[in-house]
Amino acid sequence: MKNEFSLSVVLNVKLDVLFKAWLDSKEHSKFTGSPAKINPKVGGKFTAWEGYISGTTLEIEPGKRILQSWRTTEFPEESPDSKIEIFFEKASAGTKLTLRHFEIPQDQVAEYKKGWKDFYFEPMKRYYSK
Repeated sequence: MKNEFSLSVVLNVKLDVLFKAWLDSKEHSKFTGSPAKINPKVGGKFTAWEGYISGTTLEIEPGKRILQSWRTTEFPEESPDSKIEIFFEKASAGTKLTLRHFEIPQDQVAEYKKGWKDFYFEPMKRYYSK
C-alpha cells in the first residue's frame, strides 16, 4: 500500500465560500463540529479537533488549491509531517473538493482515509446541505 490517497466530495456550497472556510477558524469549526484555530496565511500554523491535528499552511493558490503540512498526536515522534493538498473546483451542484493526503506513516494510511470521510466529509455534507 502506498502512503498516500485521494478523496473527493461535491458540496452544496459556492467555491469561494468553501475555500475561505477551510482557512477560517470559526467556519472550519462550524463545518467539522470541532474547534479549529487557523492562521490563514502561508507560514501560518493551525490546529483542529482540539489539538489532535496540527500543521502549517505551505502554499495558497486563492480559489484553487491549499497545501499544508499535517500531523496528528498519533504520529510517531520521529516521523516527519505528512502533507495535504486540497483542490477546489466548480461543480454543477456547488464545489468539488479533492483532498490528496501523502507522506503518511505507512501503518496509518487506512485510519486517516476513514477519518477524512467520517470527521470532515460527512460533517461538511450535513453542514452545507442546510
